[in-house]
Parts: sequence; C-alpha cells; structure tokens
Amino acid sequence: MQAPGPERRLAAVLAADMVGYSRLMEVDEAGTLARLKTHRLELIDPAIAKNRGHIIKTTGDGLLVEFRSVVDAVSCAAEVQRRMARRNSDVSPARWIQFRIGINLGDVIIEENDIFGDGVNVAARLQVLAEPGGICISGAVRDQVGDRLDEIAFEDLGEQSVKNITRPIHVFRVRLESATIAALESAKETSAIPATRKPSIAVLPLVNMSGDSEQEFFADGLTEDIITELSRFRDLLVISRNSTFVHKGKAVNVQEIARQLDVEYVLEGSVRKVGDRVRVTVQLIDAQTDRHIWAERYDRKLEDIFTIQDEVTGAIVATLPGRVEAATQERVKRKRTDNMAAYECVLAAKVLHHRSQRDANAEAQLLLDRAIALDPNYAHAHAWKACVLGQTWVYGWCADRDATFQQVADELAIALALDDNDSDVHRILAAVNLTRDDHEKAAYHQERAIALNPNYDLVVVQQGEFLTWLGRPEEGIDWIRKAMRLNPYHPERFWNHLGRALYCAERFAEAAEAFARITRPDHTHHAFLAAIFAQMGNNIAAAAHAGEVVKLEPGFSVAAYLATQHYKQQADRTRHEAGLLKAGLPA
Repeated sequence: MQAPGPERRLAAVLAADMVGYSRLMEVDEAGTLARLKTHRLELIDPAIAKNRGHIIKTTGDGLLVEFRSVVDAVSCAAEVQRRMARRNSDVSPARWIQFRIGINLGDVIIEENDIFGDGVNVAARLQVLAEPGGICISGAVRDQVGDRLDEIAFEDLGEQSVKNITRPIHVFRVRLESATIAALESAKETSAIPATRKPSIAVLPLVNMSGDSEQEFFADGLTEDIITELSRFRDLLVISRNSTFVHKGKAVNVQEIARQLDVEYVLEGSVRKVGDRVRVTVQLIDAQTDRHIWAERYDRKLEDIFTIQDEVTGAIVATLPGRVEAATQERVKRKRTDNMAAYECVLAAKVLHHRSQRDANAEAQLLLDRAIALDPNYAHAHAWKACVLGQTWVYGWCADRDATFQQVADELAIALALDDNDSDVHRILAAVNLTRDDHEKAAYHQERAIALNPNYDLVVVQQGEFLTWLGRPEEGIDWIRKAMRLNPYHPERFWNHLGRALYCAERFAEAAEAFARITRPDHTHHAFLAAIFAQMGNNIAAAAHAGEVVKLEPGFSVAAYLATQHYKQQADRTRHEAGLLKAGLPA
C-alpha cells in the first residue's frame, strides 16, 4: 500500500517583515525590542485574532500567518497598516516601526506546526515587493476578494518576476490612502453625528520691537516653536505657520484675523532687546469677546539665544492650554448641557473628575457618555471615560470592581484603536498597568506619553508618581514639582503625589507640609499623615490622624491598605508599613 503524501490544504498566507530592523536594533536595541513587543501585543496580534488568523511562526522582525479567508487576510493587513501609520504620525521618522506585507492564496504543505510550499514562497516574495507600510497581494487573492471590501482600493502592477519563482506573478498593490479619504468624505456627507469641535487658536508672529535683525530670527523661531509644541495637545486645534505668517508685519485686527482663520483664540506678543536682556511679552485673547484671558512677560539674560528660545517656549506652552481650557469652561457654564459639543462635555467631565468626589464622578460619566454618543470616534472621550471609571475603581465607588476594571480596559482599547498618538491614552494605560503591578508595560506607556506631550502636566506629574513607585523618589519629586510649575492651577491631588514622594525620600517634615495642602483629606491622606508623624516621633499627631482613618474607614487594616500600593522595591513598602504600624493603625 502506498504511503500517504504530505497533508495539503488551500490557505490564505500573510507574510510580514519589519523595515530597517537591523538599523533600528543597532541604534537602540532595547528600545526597538520594547516598541516592537508592544506593537505586537496591542496592535498586530489583536488584529490577527479579530480576523480569525493563526500565527504560524515569528522571527525577530517578521511573522507568517495563515487565514481560512482571503477577505479576513486582507482586512487584517489593512487594519494593521492603518493603525501603524497613525502610531508613527507623531514619532520621529528615524524611530518609525513599519512593515511590508504580502498575501497569497495557494496550496500549502502542513508539517507539524509549520507550513511550506509554493503558497508560502509567493507570499514572501510579494512582501518584498511591498513599500514600507504597504501591502501587495497576488492575482488569486484579488480575484477572491472581488468587491467585498468597499473601503479598500487596488492598483494593478501587472506581471512581476520574483526571486526563485520561475513563473511571473500577477501583483496588485492595496491602496489604503484614497479609500480612507473617500470613506471619510462619504461619512461627512451622510453622517448626522455632529463633529467634535476642539478649541482653536492662531499664534500670530511675535513682533520684533528691537530694530535688531538678530531678534527678528529669534522672534520667528520662537513663534514657530510655540506652534509646534502646542500642536502636541490633541484637544487643541492649532492653525499652521503658513496661515498665520501671512499676517507678519501687518497691522493686527484680532477679531478680523480670527474670523478669517475660524478660530476662537489668538496669541499675540512681542520681543524686545533691552541692554543684555531680552523681554518676551505674550497675551491670549478670546476673539469672540475681544477679551484678554491671560498675559505674561518673560525677562531673560541674553547669553544663549537658543536656550532662551527653548525655555520661553516651554513656559508659554505649559500654561497656555490650561488657560484655553479654563476660558472654554466659562463658555460651557453659560450653555445648556443639551447643546454642548462633544469636546465641551469632555472638558466639563475633566473638571468634575479632578474634584475626586463620588457625585462629581457620576456626573462626569454622564457627560462622557453624551460625548461618545455625539461622536463615537472621539478617542479622547473614550480615554477619559476610562480615566473616570478608573477613579471609581480606585475609590471603590462601583458595585462590581472586576466589571468596572474590564470597562476601563475596553474603553482604552477603543481609544487606542482610534488614536495611538493621544498622550492621554498612553497616560491612562500606564496607570492601568501599574494597578496590575506590571511596571515594565507601565514604563513603556509612560515613556510614550511623555514623548508625545512633554508639557502636559498630568503626564509629567504621573512621571514623578511612577518614579516614586519604582524606588526613585528624589527624581519623582523633581518631576512632580515641574508639573506644579507647568500648571499653577493644578488639581489638589498633586500634593498627594508630592507628599508620597517626600515620604519615600524620608523628608518627613516636607511630606507633612504637602499633605497639609489638601483641603478635604480622605482616609488615605490621614493614613499617610499618621505614618509621617509617627516617623517624626510626634505620637500625639500620629494618633489623631490614625483616629481619623478608623473613623472614615472602620474596616481599615494596614495589610489590606498596602495591598493597594504599587511599590516595586520592598524597602519602600516596609518603610510605609512601619510608619502605619507605629502610628497604632490595626495590622
């Protein structure tokens, strides 16, 4: 009897390979591996699972995936490449992670857990033909897909000769750009959902008042830097340099310019050289009312003009978004809730969230639900819903903690899919992973949040908080104080973060001062104060705060409380425990 031949089947095969892997590894081996791992976990593997694919094998820089359907294979490839493009949009091109993808439909040989044969080889050759971030498919795939994928277009590249394949292969390039634009235009025409209107600002060229040509370059450079850095804030629509510099050297009518550019706010200012110093004056104007919202003057010694430029840019950009939010919040107060735009709902929810009160949290959830109903694709709203739900989880304001935590994860997954480059999404993902004590994954998202927006006070303060958890409180203190400088109107909870960091650094008197700034302390604040005063040898104050802890939280125990803390170093946990027990709190 003749022995059976190898098992064969018809399969859609996807081959993917990372572009420039060796170069990226040479420049930053650890960082490249970490980013590639996160892309796999958050983006590529979920897309494969969603489209019913099966990963056959992976290499350091590529993977081979089998699908039972060519439609699933092409849908998966398109989703991966679109999301990778969004993720790369705010990253330096030198650090882009991109893939080439090839897809073929053909006969494969199954051997143990691997596949071989012509079907696999052709997919690998198609992958080589693809552009970075692109997809090439065989004629067989194109025939089977037909018109089933309306959002994807195809470009016929004709017959191509490829390495180690004797016959020419009919190749098609998957076109994502035009299809995406067409889909967006169609959605604009047919959708009844109102678009999210972000607050908008035009930064007019700073006027050189010095009569010195060198200061002209400084003024223009400073203006450009402010525009660039403000553009990092995803909730702020910033008019481009090309549009605002049209008004350079002309008499300024703020309200007229605002109408031309369709913006609500205008930043204008001047640069003046006075002796060996340079003075930069800026003012933020509400163009609808012609009212000055905020103004500031920066005097610096004229030593290194580029250092001054960076310093002044940072100071302006750190303050401005908060002032815009505050001004917009005043507008929101004058409107009925039913008439709020999605952005205004999110803005009001943020204000409520920062109160750290149960009723305010519930109201914030309702506002965020309305924002998402107005605009289901508003990534920032989904991110903040996760943040607000996370607050209910932390404080125990929810009936089912497991279900709430899953809601947080679900909202973040939606936000991440909609906008990989929203610093709030990564900020909240860092916090969520910290609650799981996954310090490594939290570090990745925190690093990405900082890279996306280094002037965002909530990201900066979380950097200080995270470093404290890692056992580096002195560095944490510097970051938290920086966040307080960035936003002089910061939420009160910043004092909690500073107090914890100072406690871990054994700067107990300063820690007590920080916690004393909290106007409505809860049982956790009193617990820290009890531990602080116990460490300082002030037994009377320690006992008083311990009494407040038990009064506010009758079931409090040191063991249960410490289980909610995320110290990576045992020494930090032990120090905290020692202070609590020394204050007389129940073990």
